Amino acid sequence: MSVKIIQTTPSAYTYPLLIKQLLHTPLATAPDQEISYQGKLRFTYRTLRERIGRLASGLSGLGVEAGQTVAMMDWDSHRYLECFFAVPMMGAVLQTVNVRLSAEQIAYTLNHAKADVVLINREFIPLLKQIAPLLTNVRHFVLIDDDLSPVEEPVRFTTEYEALLANASPDYDFPDFDENAQATVFYTTGTTGLPKGVYFSHRQLVLHTLGVATNVGCAATQGRLHREDVYMPITPMFHVHAWGFPYVATLLGLRQVYPGKYLPGSLLQLLREEKVTFSHCVPSILQMLFAHPDFARTDLTGWKVLIGGSAMSQALASAAMKKGIDALTGYGMSETCPVLTIAHLSSDDLQATDDEQATLRCKTGLPLPLVDLRIVTPEMTDVTHDGIATGEVVVRSPWLTQGYLDAPQASEGLWAGGYLHTQDIGHIDRRGYLKITDRIKDVIKTAGEWTSSLQLEDVVAAHEAVQEVAVIGLPDEKWGERPLALVVLKPDFDGKVTEHTIRNASAQLIEKTGISRHGVLLQVRFVKSLIKTSVGKLNKREMRESLDKLLA
Repeated sequence: MSVKIIQTTPSAYTYPLLIKQLLHTPLATAPDQEISYQGKLRFTYRTLRERIGRLASGLSGLGVEAGQTVAMMDWDSHRYLECFFAVPMMGAVLQTVNVRLSAEQIAYTLNHAKADVVLINREFIPLLKQIAPLLTNVRHFVLIDDDLSPVEEPVRFTTEYEALLANASPDYDFPDFDENAQATVFYTTGTTGLPKGVYFSHRQLVLHTLGVATNVGCAATQGRLHREDVYMPITPMFHVHAWGFPYVATLLGLRQVYPGKYLPGSLLQLLREEKVTFSHCVPSILQMLFAHPDFARTDLTGWKVLIGGSAMSQALASAAMKKGIDALTGYGMSETCPVLTIAHLSSDDLQATDDEQATLRCKTGLPLPLVDLRIVTPEMTDVTHDGIATGEVVVRSPWLTQGYLDAPQASEGLWAGGYLHTQDIGHIDRRGYLKITDRIKDVIKTAGEWTSSLQLEDVVAAHEAVQEVAVIGLPDEKWGERPLALVVLKPDFDGKVTEHTIRNASAQLIEKTGISRHGVLLQVRFVKSLIKTSVGKLNKREMRESLDKLLA
């Protein structure tokens, strides 16, 4: 097809979509806005820009050049935010290291990404002792130390983070370059095989930031993010750019609070004292806050919290609403940068009953701008959008990873048929709301029919005694597979209810709602804890493989 390409005036500036462009607006409109760390350190966006320049100058002094990789190992901090900008803005690649992986996996990711410099918090020095002999490419280690006290050195640290910045110029000249240059890399949690490297370009991160900002800013009232909000992430910043919201918050010039290591008492204190209004986390973090003694005396009315990573149960949504928390669901995956959908409620929806609202809040939501999302059969045929017919979620958007680092076969599988395959099963209703019903690998096949583990989890979680639940399929000679609910009880109910009680209540609700023909075969077993991935998702594969240990 012949198209007409626009003419470019020789003196016209071709504006590349680079991460550095995200700083223009906050520096112009909110230069004195505050960024804080643990409620102890506070500085302005002006200072943030200076520190970004100093970090780039310091790294350049260590020999970091365009195309090289700088790895970050820290808790959620202002330093992480500075790395989100400084490293890619240099033309280098930021590796956000999942510190919850095993030592061997971390060493593998650093070697696979060819990390040249590692910035590492002193809390991870015991880990560094284990991995240092395995690292093949690292030239410099930079210590991150809040205490500045003597520390055992398993390697020779070139310098300390704050010393690096203090001795460097803030006037780093960040160049223009191709917007398709790689900006970041991180690694999947590796529940099967070695972790896979997922990478994103400047263009993708900028467009994702604009897409998320447009979506959350256009919400009528519920879940809306605006300039007067106070933002605090409760998602590890190594995990998919903390879902992209630090970039969004910076673009909008919001007051930002970084909590450091996640301790429930400290998080609740920061929520109270810093008057945080917008966060995001996995369901288990919200449950952890609910279970803390300080939760009852913490007024969280109006706190907007986006739930992702795992499905939010209706029981959890209802509990949040009773506390005045505006909880809603978002959906995406590591390979999608990640946000694809968010479940905002309309003004009319907010007039519905609490139960009806909870149902909507737990749906996976409506697609963001520029997201082409389909539900398809294995033959890539679209299924009916009736809220019933299910299929695999496949997607296109301008911010999806183009593959896995140095893994061409896995990359082709990810993009089979020209759409990114999520491996999630779901349906879309007539209003356009997506609802994820299961992972392909976690769907339970009973008597030749598919049974949604997520739907059964919703049913079991409705019981007042249930704190957490995971439903897995167990081999069964008669039925093929039979659903088993692994239940963690709330502490107040330990020893006061039986597995039989939970099972009967669930069976009655299954029969009443008609959600699953074979759900009545559900079995229930109590466990002390559920196995999760390094980012807080339920690891059902590991639960199936380690069932005997769980039930012991």
